[in-house]
Amino acid sequence: MQIIKLIWLFFQNQILAMKWLNTLIGNILTTIGIDITQRIGGSIQFFIYDTIKIFVLLSVLIFTISYIQSYYPPERTKKILGRFHGITANCLAALLGTVTPFCSCSSIPLFMGFTSAGLPVGVTFSFLISSPLVDLGSLILLMSIFGAKIAIAYVIVGLILAVVGGTLIEKFGMEKHVEEFVRAAGSVDIESPDLTRHDRMVYAWEQVQATVKKVFWYVIVGVGIGAAIHNWIPAEIIQNVIGKNNPFSVILATAVGIPMYADIFGTIPIAEALFAKGVGIGTILSFMMGVTALSLPSMIMLSKAVKPKLLAVFVGIVAAGIVLIGYFFNAFQFLFIG
Repeated sequence: MQIIKLIWLFFQNQILAMKWLNTLIGNILTTIGIDITQRIGGSIQFFIYDTIKIFVLLSVLIFTISYIQSYYPPERTKKILGRFHGITANCLAALLGTVTPFCSCSSIPLFMGFTSAGLPVGVTFSFLISSPLVDLGSLILLMSIFGAKIAIAYVIVGLILAVVGGTLIEKFGMEKHVEEFVRAAGSVDIESPDLTRHDRMVYAWEQVQATVKKVFWYVIVGVGIGAAIHNWIPAEIIQNVIGKNNPFSVILATAVGIPMYADIFGTIPIAEALFAKGVGIGTILSFMMGVTALSLPSMIMLSKAVKPKLLAVFVGIVAAGIVLIGYFFNAFQFLFIG
């Protein structure tokens, strides 16, 4: 058992977290005369290390996920989901979201396609919630920072929120609040041709390039903010604003996250820096969820496809779920850390 634990720790620290890379960058910076114990040097080390780590992990994960996705084109996915009903369909739609490495704005066109194909609106909303919120990439990246317990728990509660949110929207009879042009668009089922292994490899690599281009500046900005929080903002200030002693920290973190626009990869370095400053894990996860699931640009896009009542119900359900999840993690943080 001890050997298995040591192997896992090596995998988490040296493969996922790439701590060897952080040490290497620190040694290089020290060699060229940069003091990494000072704010500027520490910020430079954090920025270089986190940027390289995120893009390496991101590229490997997107390649793997996209290769798997090549076996399940949208037409086939619609047919599979169409065979199921009720909460089973919601669960499958939420799970489908975990293998779609999209930000919220990128998920909306696929949500519209599923809706126009005749899938129940609750099922399509389960997909829309889980797609930007929970994916295999977030699982691996969260695991590299917070460990397996928090990463797995985050994925589980994200899926539960997606299933519950979609189910409630279905129960509330929100079907009629989808814009008519979306429901009337119809869908053309065109079977994708069989792909060779080489074709799938090419497709996966193209998805890596497209995704990296799409998230590049979000990651850079996120790492920059993380470096600033990590090395320049005193822990006392952060603790006073969103620390464990502030009973409204979860609500505040969610509200701050919503106007921002980024995907899960851009929020990771900010979360890492906040965690190092002692912010509660529930507060951090609420911020990440607010950014990824309820970003203002994606809500503006969604408002073109659904009527105000459905949009308000969607935002209300997801926001309430995020806040509850945040308080849950803060209350039981001792179960996930250490």
